[in-house]
Amino acid sequence: MTSEIDIRSETIDDIGPIAEVTVAAFQTLEISNHTEQFIIEALRAAKVLTLSLVAVIDGCVIGHIAFSPVTISDGTQDWYGLGPVSVFPKYQRQGIGKALIHEGLSRLKSMQARGCCLVGHPEYYKKFGFDNIPELVHEGVPPEVFLALSFDGKTPRGSVTFHEGFKADGQPERAHDA
Repeated sequence: MTSEIDIRSETIDDIGPIAEVTVAAFQTLEISNHTEQFIIEALRAAKVLTLSLVAVIDGCVIGHIAFSPVTISDGTQDWYGLGPVSVFPKYQRQGIGKALIHEGLSRLKSMQARGCCLVGHPEYYKKFGFDNIPELVHEGVPPEVFLALSFDGKTPRGSVTFHEGFKADGQPERAHDA
């Protein structure tokens, strides 16, 4: 990489480029439902996008990471969900995602967050200290891909629920059957 990478909080001008990088990053990923850009939009609209960081090179957004609060059934507060994280394909495998994750976790810690969890590839996220915690589950997700990282050494016990925004699929809201 020849240019300097800058990681900063998103601005209103980054919203379109964040959607573009997110679509591009997940386009060929088989495990994706291709709704990640709608998830970010829903989290932003609900004002629960606690941290939204962009990676910028030469003034262009080439990566993004989002963090939002999660609910834990035991009542533990100040835990966050990481995701989605995305990098334009031509910039992948150059340490940009890693830099976004490190910066995001650092900022969460400085906000007195107590921990972070995610659904992702264990072999990748374990490098950052995330691990499978049997006492902490995310219903409907295989335990081997649900990972958590405690910042204060205390591990909550129970079921984790991500914000409703993670159900966003880009379709107009449908009325639920009564």
